[in-house]
Amino acid sequence: MLARLARFFPNTPLAEQARAALARSITVDNIAAEVRYLEAPGRAAFERPYGLAWLLQLSAELRVSKSALARVIEPLETAAAKKLEEWLPKLPYPDRSGQHSNTAFALGLMLDWARTVGHGREKLPFASTVRFYNGDRNGPIAIEPSGEDFISPCLAEADLMRRVCTPPEFAEWLTAFLPDIPTMRPVSSPDPSDGKLAHFDGLNLSRAWMLFGIAKGLPDDDPRRLRLLLIADAHRDHGIAALTGERRASLNYEGSHWLGTFAVYLETMDLEGRPKGMHRVR
Repeated sequence: MLARLARFFPNTPLAEQARAALARSITVDNIAAEVRYLEAPGRAAFERPYGLAWLLQLSAELRVSKSALARVIEPLETAAAKKLEEWLPKLPYPDRSGQHSNTAFALGLMLDWARTVGHGREKLPFASTVRFYNGDRNGPIAIEPSGEDFISPCLAEADLMRRVCTPPEFAEWLTAFLPDIPTMRPVSSPDPSDGKLAHFDGLNLSRAWMLFGIAKGLPDDDPRRLRLLLIADAHRDHGIAALTGERRASLNYEGSHWLGTFAVYLETMDLEGRPKGMHRVR
């Protein structure tokens, strides 16, 4: 989150503070210690895939911003990528849950990182995406969400597939996977102070960016785009409201340590550029 904010708002006091905080944490000694911990015996599955995929996103942000810290974090980036690259060929089936172990969500972050790094690093996540999801049909989105989801399994899969398909290919795949655009409504956390129930506030945010990504992947003239954007906006507004105003007072560490990252990831998508002809509806 800090690296992304510093990249998009480089000439602000917030960016200065963010860069200073990153520099305090991302040091040669700290990264060496992280690598030793990650590579120690018995930790083959540590933070796999969720935490490792987000670590790659941090590295990608530092690379894109041309930060000197990108070189410092590189040994940990290499160790995390190696863990994922050793694991994916052995994984017989994708995890389709709505929490940390979801395979599609991690693959999406991996692909974005791989395309930043280059050097053919996207071949494995690309091939894994096709192997796991290309033949999927009739996604059971009507039964979502499950009890403590912060990711939509069906939307995560569709948001991943748009990364590897051309717009016409994706339109055809999406028709088979989600024959009807889902009627999805935002959800509310019954207790934001509960670490698991706070997940629902994050679900609104992740649904919003995934719906936006799905719309972005369709051809310009696809009639589903506007409907998807309207649903995305409803989830975005509900998710941001949970972090502001009266609801903000109910936040504690259970939600605050990650919901801000989700909100920034969503909001900066606008700054990356919306699809042609699409504008947030107010």
